[in-house]
Amino acid sequence: MPEPETDTRSPLPDIAHVGDEYTMLTEFLDYFRAVFLRKVEDLDDAQARVRVPPSDLDLLGMTRHLADVERWWFRGCFTAEITTGNYESEDDPDLDWHHGPDDTLADAIAVWHREVARAREIVAATPDLGAIGADRTGARGDVSLRWIVIHMIEEYARHCGHADLLREAIDGVTGD
Repeated sequence: MPEPETDTRSPLPDIAHVGDEYTMLTEFLDYFRAVFLRKVEDLDDAQARVRVPPSDLDLLGMTRHLADVERWWFRGCFTAEITTGNYESEDDPDLDWHHGPDDTLADAIAVWHREVARAREIVAATPDLGAIGADRTGARGDVSLRWIVIHMIEEYARHCGHADLLREAIDGVTGD
């Protein structure tokens, strides 16, 4: 009898079924982050560039995009510690999606890990989900940490769906 395959992907965190709002929201966000990571972590660069027409989305661009979304909402809008994204230029504000031939998935995942780690630090240091962000540029108006965390859950849930379809087209892998 053959040995069952061992799942070498990052584990999915458990989500409490009962808990306070802060715990539930942060655990759901971390769950979706982990789902996304599992969709990309064992791909090579060619696989990360696969597109399924008519869409021009690919997993490399999505990884870069989610790194910049983490950066913008937590470090830009909430703490106001940054004013630019990792992937943008004056010529192309959507450079996260428009990667070049030298851009790699490994580099994008490293940036994503860095931005997620900083976002987690910011959330851990702010136990009040009602806290209002420091960004006073007027670009978005006042934004609470609660709104940002809920928006990030929505952002990941949407893109995890995209990632699931792309990953299935790449190598047939489905599920969380």
